[in-house]
Order: sequence, then C-alpha cells, then structure tokens
Amino acid sequence: MSMTSRERIRCALMGQPHDRVPYQDAFWRSTMIRWQREGLPADVDLGEHFGCEMARIGGDYSLQFPERTLEETDRYRVYVDSDGATRKVIAIGDDWTPHWLEFTVNSSDSWQQHRDRLTYNPSRVPSLDGYRRARQKDQFVAFSAHASFHPTWHKIGLETMLMAMLEEPEWPADMMAMHAQLIIDIYEGMKTAGFEFDGVFLADDLGYRTAPLISPAMYREQIMPHHRRVCDHFAADGLPIVLHSDGDVRPLIPSFLEAGFTGLHPLEAKAGLDVGALRAEHGDRLALFGGIDATKLAGTEEEVVEEVRTKVAAGKEGAAGYLFHTDHSVPSDVSLSNYQLALRTLAECGAYD
Repeated sequence: MSMTSRERIRCALMGQPHDRVPYQDAFWRSTMIRWQREGLPADVDLGEHFGCEMARIGGDYSLQFPERTLEETDRYRVYVDSDGATRKVIAIGDDWTPHWLEFTVNSSDSWQQHRDRLTYNPSRVPSLDGYRRARQKDQFVAFSAHASFHPTWHKIGLETMLMAMLEEPEWPADMMAMHAQLIIDIYEGMKTAGFEFDGVFLADDLGYRTAPLISPAMYREQIMPHHRRVCDHFAADGLPIVLHSDGDVRPLIPSFLEAGFTGLHPLEAKAGLDVGALRAEHGDRLALFGGIDATKLAGTEEEVVEEVRTKVAAGKEGAAGYLFHTDHSVPSDVSLSNYQLALRTLAECGAYD
C-alpha cells in the first residue's frame, strides 16, 4: 500500500490504516544557518528538502493595525505590529527573540474602542498560490490559525489577560468569542475562494514547562467553549483537528478531547510529555503528533537512533495514528548529520506491516 501525503496524514489523524508514519517538522533559522555551514545548499527550503508532508495555510486574524517601525539597528528592531502591540525583537546569535513592550488594547474600554477591527473582511483571505503548490505535491493541506488563548494575550498582554480572566472575565471572553467567529469566517471565506482543506491545525499555547498556564477548571469555563465552537464547525465538514500547545498540558487533555480535538502537537518531552505514556493513558482517542526529544537528537548517534525508534514504536501502538515531529522545532545544537540519521531511522522503523 503506497499513499500520498494527503491520504497518509488524514488516515493517521482519523485512526485509519496507512502505510507509514507521516513526517513533518519545523526548524529554527539558526539551525538552517548551521546546516548550510555543514554542507546544505544555501537556497534549500528545509521543509521541502526533507519532505514535509503537511502544508498549513491560514488567513489574517489580527486587529489589522498598520505595522510601523519605531527604531531599528543591526541588533534590534522596535515596531508596532498588526495587533497594535509594540514589540522589540533582539538579535541573539542567528535568531531573533521577541519582547512585548506595550499594548494599544489594554482594558475593557480600549477593547470596545477597537472591537470592530476583529470582524471579517475579504482582505483576510490569502492568495491561492501556496495552496496550489501544496496540491501539486499532494500534501495534506490544513487550515491553520491560533485558537483563543494565545492570540488574545498577543493583543493585550499575558499578565493583563490573566488578571482580567480572574477579575473582569467579560471582556477577554468577548475577545475570544469574536476571535472564534473570525476563525470560522476566514475558513468559510477561504473555502469560497477555492481552498479545500484536509484538516485543521489550531495553535493555542496553554502550558508552561511544569504545568498548564491556567487551571483545568478555568480552561473548561473560559477557554473550552470557544475551542468547542470552532471544533464543532470543522467537525461538521468531517475534518480532523490538531491542537498545538507547548508545555505540560497533560491535566487539560481530557478536556481537549471533550472539546473536539482529535490530535495533539508537539508533545514537548522537556515538559514531561512522553509518547508511550500518552498512548497508554489515552489509547485510540488521541492522535499523537511529535514527542521526538530534540535534545536527544543533539546527542550521540546511538541516542538519536534510540530516541526515534522508541518514540515511533510507542506511537504506532493501537489504531490512533502517530506523526513524526520534534517536540518543538529543531534547534541549532542538532547537527545536519544527526538529523539525517534521525530521518533514516524513521524510514527504517516507520512502516506499518
């Protein structure tokens, strides 16, 4: 049985038989620069070069403020982003690290002033160019967006949002409800424009390294209704829905499943998520997407092989699918040769009988 990427990932996420473990990954800019020094051609797109099988395509769900640069040097840039937030990005090595300085929307009153900016308009729909390239390669095309929690704090700041959720939850709830409606409207607008989706990839970082950022009770009360709303909409079209969240979100997983998510990514090993333990606890209810400890890929060749073989074997247990991905993005301490070894190991152990 030989399948296209589109078929393979859909079957993996739907718990249906497929030929091998699908491959997908992400890479830091500094990793690409290192690998170019180690022999990778400078004009190579890493995802295309290594054969990533999923294309994530979404629209513009910002407040659509005009972006403007306030200050720029060769070491940093200060600018106002499309959510009206003032950011400073600082060059650290070969990567840029963002910092949020202040926010245009920082209270219930300022939210009411700018609320209409979060409504749908056709400019939020992207061109079909990336979609057409993905279809030519038979990739799995996922509608992609941030879900509720994460994009709200990007607009108002994490501390402000968490305090508001405790003391005056009505206005962050209104922001999240507006955002959920915008996700649905962009999705429908993209379908009207000619996009056809195979699944959904929603990002909503809800975890710190040692615990969720909010309690399970707060998740169920204030976040889950918005997650369920969009999941219900996508499920009506028969689409599998992956949730991306960094950190230790294990206490929230039962609620994720109840909200309608069918897969979880990236299973951050550094935060205690283990593919085998997750498979044992959640069985065939949850497709597992990731969990390859990037720190192990920076180790010896034996550690690389052991990490891939162990995680793939655990992920393949049972009917629910497993998709290969590092537990966040590939960092620059992973050599090109080690990463190539990881993919050769996946090719050797990833096929289903």
